[in-house]
Amino acid sequence: MRHWRGPFDRQGYHHGNLKEALIEAAQRFIAERGLGGFTLADAAKLVGVTPAALYRHFRGREALVAEVAFRGFDELAKRLGKALQSEGTPRERFTRMGEAYLAFAEQEPGFYAAMFSAKPLEGEGCGPWGASAPEGPKRTNGAFDYLVEALTKTYPEGFQSVDVRFIALEVWALSHGIATLDAAGQLPKGPNLPDKYELLRAGVLALVHGALKDQRGTTSR
Repeated sequence: MRHWRGPFDRQGYHHGNLKEALIEAAQRFIAERGLGGFTLADAAKLVGVTPAALYRHFRGREALVAEVAFRGFDELAKRLGKALQSEGTPRERFTRMGEAYLAFAEQEPGFYAAMFSAKPLEGEGCGPWGASAPEGPKRTNGAFDYLVEALTKTYPEGFQSVDVRFIALEVWALSHGIATLDAAGQLPKGPNLPDKYELLRAGVLALVHGALKDQRGTTSR
Protein backbone atom coordinates (compact mmCIF):
# COMPACT_ATOMS: atom_id res chain seq x y z
CA MET A 1 0.00 0.00 0.00
CA ARG A 2 1.32 3.41 -0.88
CA HIS A 3 2.30 5.88 1.88
CA TRP A 4 -0.26 8.65 1.75
CA ARG A 5 0.96 12.18 2.10
CA GLY A 6 -0.81 15.20 0.78
CA PRO A 7 -2.74 18.35 1.65
CA PHE A 8 -4.13 16.70 4.79
CA ASP A 9 -0.97 15.04 6.17
CA ARG A 10 0.84 15.99 9.37
CA GLN A 11 1.81 19.40 8.01
CA GLY A 12 -1.88 20.24 7.96
CA TYR A 13 -4.37 21.04 5.24
CA HIS A 14 -4.05 24.39 3.47
CA HIS A 15 -7.48 25.79 2.62
CA GLY A 16 -6.25 27.34 -0.58
CA ASN A 17 -5.98 23.85 -2.07
CA LEU A 18 -9.32 22.36 -1.03
CA LYS A 19 -10.11 20.78 -4.39
CA GLU A 20 -6.82 18.85 -4.52
CA ALA A 21 -7.23 17.78 -0.90
CA LEU A 22 -10.68 16.38 -1.62
CA ILE A 23 -9.47 14.50 -4.69
CA GLU A 24 -6.65 12.89 -2.73
CA ALA A 25 -9.00 12.07 0.14
CA ALA A 26 -11.39 10.32 -2.25
CA GLN A 27 -8.52 8.46 -3.90
CA ARG A 28 -7.32 7.31 -0.49
CA PHE A 29 -10.75 6.10 0.62
CA ILE A 30 -11.33 4.22 -2.65
CA ALA A 31 -7.96 2.48 -2.35
CA GLU A 32 -8.54 1.46 1.27
CA ARG A 33 -12.31 0.83 1.38
CA GLY A 34 -13.49 0.38 -2.19
CA LEU A 35 -15.56 2.68 -4.35
CA GLY A 36 -18.58 2.62 -2.06
CA GLY A 37 -16.58 2.88 1.14
CA PHE A 38 -16.86 6.60 1.78
CA THR A 39 -19.25 9.52 1.78
CA LEU A 40 -18.77 13.22 1.13
CA ALA A 41 -18.93 13.70 4.87
CA ASP A 42 -16.01 11.27 5.27
CA ALA A 43 -13.95 13.24 2.75
CA ALA A 44 -14.81 16.53 4.45
CA LYS A 45 -13.86 15.18 7.87
CA LEU A 46 -10.51 13.90 6.58
CA VAL A 47 -9.51 17.29 5.20
CA GLY A 48 -10.99 19.20 8.12
CA VAL A 49 -13.85 21.13 6.53
CA THR A 50 -17.63 21.01 6.72
CA PRO A 51 -19.52 18.92 4.13
CA ALA A 52 -21.04 22.11 2.74
CA ALA A 53 -17.57 23.34 1.75
CA LEU A 54 -17.20 20.45 -0.72
CA TYR A 55 -19.98 21.81 -2.93
CA ARG A 56 -17.83 24.79 -3.86
CA HIS A 57 -15.84 22.43 -6.07
CA PHE A 58 -18.04 19.35 -6.74
CA ARG A 59 -21.76 18.94 -7.39
CA GLY A 60 -21.78 15.75 -5.37
CA ARG A 61 -20.03 12.48 -4.66
CA GLU A 62 -20.30 11.24 -8.26
CA ALA A 63 -18.58 14.37 -9.53
CA LEU A 64 -15.73 13.88 -7.05
CA VAL A 65 -15.26 10.23 -8.07
CA ALA A 66 -15.41 11.23 -11.75
CA GLU A 67 -12.57 13.68 -11.16
CA VAL A 68 -10.50 10.94 -9.49
CA ALA A 69 -11.18 8.71 -12.50
CA PHE A 70 -10.11 11.41 -14.94
CA ARG A 71 -6.90 12.03 -13.01
CA GLY A 72 -6.25 8.29 -13.12
CA PHE A 73 -6.68 8.06 -16.88
CA ASP A 74 -4.47 11.11 -17.29
CA GLU A 75 -1.70 9.55 -15.18
CA LEU A 76 -2.01 6.21 -16.97
CA ALA A 77 -1.72 7.95 -20.34
CA LYS A 78 1.45 9.68 -19.19
CA ARG A 79 2.99 6.38 -18.09
CA LEU A 80 2.06 4.60 -21.31
CA GLY A 81 3.34 7.55 -23.36
CA LYS A 82 6.64 7.45 -21.49
CA ALA A 83 7.00 3.72 -22.19
CA LEU A 84 6.17 4.26 -25.86
CA GLN A 85 8.88 6.91 -26.13
CA SER A 86 11.55 4.90 -24.30
CA GLU A 87 14.59 3.31 -25.91
CA GLY A 88 14.59 -0.03 -27.70
CA THR A 89 12.75 -1.68 -30.56
CA PRO A 90 9.03 -1.08 -31.15
CA ARG A 91 8.28 -4.49 -29.65
CA GLU A 92 10.35 -3.75 -26.55
CA ARG A 93 8.52 -0.45 -26.06
CA PHE A 94 5.19 -2.18 -26.60
CA THR A 95 6.11 -4.75 -23.93
CA ARG A 96 7.06 -1.96 -21.51
CA MET A 97 3.64 -0.42 -22.00
CA GLY A 98 2.03 -3.62 -20.80
CA GLU A 99 4.33 -3.69 -17.79
CA ALA A 100 3.54 -0.04 -17.07
CA TYR A 101 -0.20 -0.77 -17.22
CA LEU A 102 -0.03 -3.62 -14.71
CA ALA A 103 2.31 -1.66 -12.43
CA PHE A 104 -0.07 1.32 -12.47
CA ALA A 105 -3.03 -0.87 -11.51
CA GLU A 106 -1.06 -2.29 -8.58
CA GLN A 107 0.48 0.97 -7.39
CA GLU A 108 -2.61 3.19 -7.77
CA PRO A 109 -5.62 1.14 -6.60
CA GLY A 110 -7.62 4.27 -5.79
CA PHE A 111 -7.23 5.63 -9.30
CA TYR A 112 -7.77 2.26 -10.95
CA ALA A 113 -10.97 1.39 -9.10
CA ALA A 114 -12.46 4.81 -9.86
CA MET A 115 -11.45 4.65 -13.53
CA PHE A 116 -13.38 1.47 -14.22
CA SER A 117 -16.26 1.89 -11.83
CA ALA A 118 -17.23 5.53 -12.13
CA LYS A 119 -20.18 6.27 -14.40
CA PRO A 120 -19.48 9.43 -16.45
CA LEU A 121 -21.74 12.32 -15.61
CA GLU A 122 -23.99 13.66 -18.36
CA GLY A 123 -21.94 15.68 -20.84
CA GLU A 124 -18.62 14.61 -19.32
CA GLY A 125 -16.28 12.06 -20.88
CA CYS A 126 -14.17 9.82 -18.70
CA GLY A 127 -12.24 7.01 -20.32
CA PRO A 128 -9.02 5.93 -21.98
CA TRP A 129 -9.82 7.33 -25.41
CA GLY A 130 -9.21 11.06 -25.28
CA ALA A 131 -11.11 11.67 -22.08
CA SER A 132 -12.52 15.08 -21.29
CA ALA A 133 -11.91 16.34 -17.79
CA PRO A 134 -14.97 17.18 -15.70
CA GLU A 135 -13.45 20.66 -15.69
CA GLY A 136 -10.85 21.47 -18.32
CA PRO A 137 -9.76 20.79 -21.91
CA LYS A 138 -9.71 17.46 -23.70
CA ARG A 139 -6.48 15.46 -23.61
CA THR A 140 -4.43 15.50 -26.80
CA ASN A 141 -3.63 11.80 -26.39
CA GLY A 142 -5.46 9.30 -24.23
CA ALA A 143 -4.10 5.97 -23.03
CA PHE A 144 -5.93 4.19 -25.83
CA ASP A 145 -4.31 6.43 -28.44
CA TYR A 146 -0.88 5.36 -27.22
CA LEU A 147 -1.87 1.71 -27.40
CA VAL A 148 -3.05 2.07 -31.00
CA GLU A 149 0.16 3.92 -31.88
CA ALA A 150 2.29 1.19 -30.28
CA LEU A 151 0.49 -1.57 -32.20
CA THR A 152 0.86 0.37 -35.46
CA LYS A 153 4.59 0.81 -34.92
CA THR A 154 5.19 -2.74 -33.73
CA TYR A 155 3.22 -4.31 -36.59
CA PRO A 156 3.61 -1.83 -39.48
CA GLU A 157 2.26 -4.39 -41.95
CA GLY A 158 -1.11 -3.87 -40.33
CA PHE A 159 -3.98 -6.27 -39.93
CA GLN A 160 -5.69 -5.62 -43.28
CA SER A 161 -9.40 -6.37 -42.75
CA VAL A 162 -9.14 -5.94 -38.95
CA ASP A 163 -9.08 -2.38 -37.63
CA VAL A 164 -6.05 -1.88 -35.39
CA ARG A 165 -8.38 -0.28 -32.84
CA PHE A 166 -10.20 -3.61 -32.52
CA ILE A 167 -6.92 -5.34 -31.70
CA ALA A 168 -6.12 -2.56 -29.23
CA LEU A 169 -9.46 -3.10 -27.47
CA GLU A 170 -8.72 -6.80 -27.16
CA VAL A 171 -5.27 -6.06 -25.72
CA TRP A 172 -6.80 -3.58 -23.27
CA ALA A 173 -9.46 -6.09 -22.19
CA LEU A 174 -6.80 -8.73 -21.58
CA SER A 175 -4.65 -6.27 -19.60
CA HIS A 176 -7.61 -5.16 -17.51
CA GLY A 177 -8.66 -8.74 -16.81
CA ILE A 178 -5.20 -9.71 -15.58
CA ALA A 179 -4.89 -6.55 -13.47
CA THR A 180 -8.32 -7.14 -11.91
CA LEU A 181 -7.63 -10.79 -11.11
CA ASP A 182 -4.27 -9.86 -9.63
CA ALA A 183 -5.82 -7.16 -7.41
CA ALA A 184 -8.36 -9.71 -6.15
CA GLY A 185 -5.61 -12.24 -5.42
CA GLN A 186 -7.18 -14.67 -7.89
CA LEU A 187 -4.24 -15.27 -10.23
CA PRO A 188 -2.87 -18.78 -9.61
CA LYS A 189 0.68 -18.77 -8.25
CA GLY A 190 3.15 -21.58 -7.97
CA PRO A 191 6.03 -23.43 -9.63
CA ASN A 192 6.01 -23.28 -13.43
CA LEU A 193 3.15 -20.78 -13.47
CA PRO A 194 3.73 -17.39 -15.14
CA ASP A 195 3.56 -14.15 -13.20
CA LYS A 196 1.17 -11.43 -14.35
CA TYR A 197 3.75 -9.80 -16.63
CA GLU A 198 4.61 -13.06 -18.38
CA LEU A 199 0.93 -13.90 -18.66
CA LEU A 200 0.18 -10.57 -20.33
CA ARG A 201 3.09 -10.89 -22.78
CA ALA A 202 2.03 -14.40 -23.79
CA GLY A 203 -1.62 -13.40 -24.13
CA VAL A 204 -0.90 -10.34 -26.25
CA LEU A 205 1.42 -12.31 -28.55
CA ALA A 206 -1.21 -15.00 -29.02
CA LEU A 207 -3.84 -12.35 -29.73
CA VAL A 208 -1.77 -10.43 -32.24
CA HIS A 209 -0.28 -13.44 -33.98
CA GLY A 210 -3.74 -14.96 -34.28
CA ALA A 211 -4.96 -11.83 -36.07
CA LEU A 212 -1.93 -11.84 -38.38
CA LYS A 213 -2.47 -15.51 -39.29
CA ASP A 214 -6.17 -14.95 -39.97
CA GLN A 215 -5.45 -12.13 -42.39
CA ARG A 216 -3.08 -14.40 -44.34
CA GLY A 217 -5.66 -17.14 -44.57
CA THR A 218 -3.54 -19.72 -42.72
CA THR A 219 -6.18 -20.38 -40.08
CA SER A 220 -9.94 -20.45 -40.06
CA ARG A 221 -12.41 -19.54 -37.37
